[in-house]
Amino acid sequence: MQQLVSYLPPLLYGALVTLEVSFAAYALALGLGLLIGLSRLSQLAPVRWLAAAYIQFIRGTPLLLQLFTLYYVLPYGGIVLSPFVAGVAGLSINYAAYMAEVFRSGIQAVPRGQFEAATALGMTRRLALWKILIPQAIRLVIPSLGNFFVSMFKDSSLVSVITMRDLMMTGQLLAAKTFHHFEIFGLVAVLYFAISYPAAKLVEWTERQLDVSNRRRTAR
Repeated sequence: MQQLVSYLPPLLYGALVTLEVSFAAYALALGLGLLIGLSRLSQLAPVRWLAAAYIQFIRGTPLLLQLFTLYYVLPYGGIVLSPFVAGVAGLSINYAAYMAEVFRSGIQAVPRGQFEAATALGMTRRLALWKILIPQAIRLVIPSLGNFFVSMFKDSSLVSVITMRDLMMTGQLLAAKTFHHFEIFGLVAVLYFAISYPAAKLVEWTERQLDVSNRRRTAR
């Protein structure tokens, strides 16, 4: 038991690094995903095609390959990224492709008449988009976006393959050093679960609160 406790400090530090990577990548993925989602709805055909091509390519290739490319291939072109930057970039680029479609669906779910009414009242198309459509769309897609964070947190374990000292890599190093694979990876699993399960429950609670709020608005 005492030996297990001695493994906790490095594993907890690894969990902190995992959270840092996840939060940074999630924030970037949100911004990039919204931009690409809006591009999918652009009136300019080339912009729509480029956004669609990005989504199809990223979703059609493994996240692991994308991480390898950023960390191991880019240096051949003179671009050297730290494990943290490569990990954050890889996760955000990958998840942005999925978030883009969620944002696009959310925007299209807002009644078109609201946008037309806003422009009829003198708003520019851009102002109506940011003031009317996007706030309502974000409200609609919050549950899906929350689930993406839980998935990203678990997928962040892949950054260990680019020498990132996250929770998974820390567990691997400890196991290789002590040969206590069962105990250490058991602790790693517990730590992942201890973070992802409450996060998933928070997403479910948020979804229920939004559903109640929407029903109240409808009742009015």
